[in-house]
Amino acid sequence: MDAKLDSSPLTETIFSRLTSLSIPRWLWLPLLLFVVTRLGVLIVAYLAVPLLLDATSPPPYHLRGTENILLDVFASRWDTGFYISIVEEGYKFQGVPLPSVAFFPLLPLLMVALAPLVGDAAVSGIIVSNLALLGTAVFFYRLVAENWSEKVAERAVWYLLIFPMAFYGSAIYTESLFLLVTIAAYYFARRGQWRTSVPFAIAATLCRLVGIIIVPLLLLEWWRQWRLNVGEERQSPWALLVPASAPLGLVSYMAYLWYVFGDALAFANASAAWGRVPQSPFVVVADLLQRPSVGWFNAFLSGQIHFDNWIDFIFVTVFLILGIVLLYKGRYAEAAFVLLGVLIPFSSGLLMSQRRYMWVLFPAFILLAEWGEHPWVDKLITAVSLPLLALFTALYANWYWVA
Repeated sequence: MDAKLDSSPLTETIFSRLTSLSIPRWLWLPLLLFVVTRLGVLIVAYLAVPLLLDATSPPPYHLRGTENILLDVFASRWDTGFYISIVEEGYKFQGVPLPSVAFFPLLPLLMVALAPLVGDAAVSGIIVSNLALLGTAVFFYRLVAENWSEKVAERAVWYLLIFPMAFYGSAIYTESLFLLVTIAAYYFARRGQWRTSVPFAIAATLCRLVGIIIVPLLLLEWWRQWRLNVGEERQSPWALLVPASAPLGLVSYMAYLWYVFGDALAFANASAAWGRVPQSPFVVVADLLQRPSVGWFNAFLSGQIHFDNWIDFIFVTVFLILGIVLLYKGRYAEAAFVLLGVLIPFSSGLLMSQRRYMWVLFPAFILLAEWGEHPWVDKLITAVSLPLLALFTALYANWYWVA
């Protein structure tokens, strides 16, 4: 990782000056990586619109016209409109083709709190997402540095921020916020500060449905500490109240939906509008592997293969393997988080968006960072991630469905 930062006289100068400051490394290094990667994403998004946009046809699903290219890209694409509409108009369920109750309330609540200060829901959403991503980088660095090493921490933060879907961390989506609260919950639990972990654990299930995977993560972490007998506070049975309290975020949202719409499961029923219904992953894979009528070779040559689904399937497969490796290594808490984080979305009947859902499975990046000790692995991950990040950012900026 140092090699990356010291690769030019300019970065070497910046690196040496930052090192000489009294600011702790766990703060300035994640901040530097955040700024560098966000500048890269912003530059690609800014250049991609005028270079690639077909002005002869109106872009689909345009939510809010603006002369600010970057505001348009990160606050006016696809799901961003639902969060803005929730802030400005409230939740909708009956009588609309795509009910907004499918989107959990933590991000809209924070946007509502910030909007009066900045004067615009879209701007508040971008600020919340990017501050959450910066907080993610800091907490993730500290988590990994304290439990593995600073070298592993540097690589882990780097890999997380250059992941091909990492541009969503700067848009009005819940990925960066979910990363922040789950990593923070795990960080304080690892330190034995279970009471501090409580609000973050609850926030995880208030952020998105898959946040429920924070429960086995914390349960298995408590069991690890109890088995190793690593401290009286850490092995206290009272610490089990933390994973037990985590579902309160989900429960509170269900109570709200029942009170307002008379349906505590409105979020699940609304997801069916997108075609997301519980289904065995084996059925999804079987549909993907079904032989085209013209044969695989001819379908490939004629462009009839749904490459988007195959890309999502590749991402799912990679993270499933990483979860199995964590399980094999006996890192049960991390393995449960990754494996359930793969299987729950994959059981929704759709491959769509799976590559984005994989980004929040942070223990996988710790494992990759450990492997990144080998220079060829480090270079391979970087060489694959950066071009894909640029490609998907450019496609997203120009209205293509990415995830």
